[in-house]
Amino acid sequence: MKFSVLIVIIFFAANLSQANSRICEGRSNLKPTKFPLVISSPDNKLRLTLSYSNHNGLMYSLIARSKSLIVNSRMGVSGTCVKPDHFMRRSIRSVWKPVWGKRASVLEQYNELAMDLKAYKIIVRAYDNGVAFRYEFPEHHGMTDLTQFKFGGNYTAWYYNGEHANIGPERLVDCDTIRLPVMTIKADVNNYLAIHEADLSAGEPLVLKSQKGQTLFTVASKPNSAWKVIMHGNKPGELVDSHLIELLNPPPPENADFSWVKPGIAVWDWRIAGAQVDGFKYEMSLPSWKRMVDFAAENHIQYLALDADWYGPEFGKNSDPLKGGKVAQVHDIIAYGKAKAIGIWLYLNDVGGREFPIEQTLKQYHDWGAAGIKYGFMSGSPDEKNKRTRMITALCAKYQLLCDFHDGPIHPYGQMRTYPNAVTREYCQAQLDGVTALEPRTFVTSVFVNMLAGPLDMNNGLADLSQKGRTHAPDYATNTTLVAEAARTLITFSGVTVIPDIPESYRKHPEILKFIGAQRMPWLESKTLMGEIGEYIVMARQAADKTWLIGVATNENARELDIPLSFLSPGKFNALIIQDGEDADYLTITESYKTSYRIVDRQDKLHVKLAHGGGACIILMPM
Repeated sequence: MKFSVLIVIIFFAANLSQANSRICEGRSNLKPTKFPLVISSPDNKLRLTLSYSNHNGLMYSLIARSKSLIVNSRMGVSGTCVKPDHFMRRSIRSVWKPVWGKRASVLEQYNELAMDLKAYKIIVRAYDNGVAFRYEFPEHHGMTDLTQFKFGGNYTAWYYNGEHANIGPERLVDCDTIRLPVMTIKADVNNYLAIHEADLSAGEPLVLKSQKGQTLFTVASKPNSAWKVIMHGNKPGELVDSHLIELLNPPPPENADFSWVKPGIAVWDWRIAGAQVDGFKYEMSLPSWKRMVDFAAENHIQYLALDADWYGPEFGKNSDPLKGGKVAQVHDIIAYGKAKAIGIWLYLNDVGGREFPIEQTLKQYHDWGAAGIKYGFMSGSPDEKNKRTRMITALCAKYQLLCDFHDGPIHPYGQMRTYPNAVTREYCQAQLDGVTALEPRTFVTSVFVNMLAGPLDMNNGLADLSQKGRTHAPDYATNTTLVAEAARTLITFSGVTVIPDIPESYRKHPEILKFIGAQRMPWLESKTLMGEIGEYIVMARQAADKTWLIGVATNENARELDIPLSFLSPGKFNALIIQDGEDADYLTITESYKTSYRIVDRQDKLHVKLAHGGGACIILMPM
């Protein structure tokens, strides 16, 4: 991990006057507390105000550009409620250079306020794109989380909903039950919020609760030391582009080396099973694996993922993840892949992970030469699943394995900063998951909700949208157009983009294949250019070779967009534009598309026409 830090610690006087601030590095600077206390973002556009009363304890309000978004909400946990008599401030400015992520370099800048309430401590931070606070208390505290989020109006919200379509849009006063983060909120056309948590080192994941007729949400889960995070953006795309969740996590363990972590594209054997082409039937076995590796090597694809049952029935207690099933074939494909610079991922079910020594299993996978693991169907309470996920992630880092958690995983909370090998999770409804097709509106909602938590394994990128005759897929068309399905591979942020089809399907569409193969990670830059929750999204990412790629996806509604190219550097670019054909429709003619070429620069706009449930894919190569 390359991590360069320039830290300036500035403690402000108790009257909050920056004119009277002074630099105090390496020594305490406690000041008497006089409420209200205000902590503002470095750009002064966000303002969190703290107040105190003997009846309510500590309260907070959040204002963004003079608009009250959260009002008179409690902060803290139950127990001895003592008015803090001193507080401390500091400001941090540094640069984070992740091994991989949305961009190559990230500015980390915030103001912080810390208070000691005797029974526990509260730390509050204000960033330009949100605020966060956490409670520090003894492990066996026996307290109740009193945190509230009382919104300043009857806003519209969307929520994570397991491996199903998201909940929402829902007016806040209509919610009368439990809701799971990420909770994304539209206050007005210039203010968007998201509620989540970061750095869940131990304890239960965050659960929110509301009562009908109110705009007040409380915490239904047990207290923990994770950061409660309130993200803010003037547009929903600013939430998507934020690094706030990762930045609230600690850096990697001291002396850790993650230079071996390489993000990329992966082909996958699960959805190909049963497909027949030119007398060859694809199966989850060595002959098919070799064809997939050959295809990957030809098209700048880095990995092949082997899914369930390779070591025996995945839920069988006697299925040995080191000796069972097709282990000999796995040895062969790892060696075959190594010869062609293609890494092999291995599936591991929670049953095998528990019935056999987990560290021994992971060490052996490393010794075999595997690139990573896909861990499925973890059991236990949310608290137990979090502990086990953290343990497996750390072991995978020890043995240089990438990891992907599937089937109801604990929500991401920024682990990729501490453990860059934590490259993705199925924290969403994936394409054809549970033999259901991903609806267009679900995708363009999930990217503004689920994806705020971290990298997602959504399995988009089918090239044969009928999926007839597949062993693990339904016999009906996918709810998207071919172009939109390809665009989703770019839009979805992930450290491993798993594409699910056979080589022959991609070769029928060379321009689509070129777009997928051009996604050379790690990304140098990412920008959400346009978009509205549940409506559409336009995402631009700059690949490692400096090529810019744009992915566009819409909901069930057709639309036309003019995409500004002002994000480009000066100079000319060759543009390949792939968009839906005139007759394309996600329910009828799904594979119709057209291509065109242009020379463009940063002054231009690209006009695209999206079919119902459609999309567009654009490659911009510097001349």
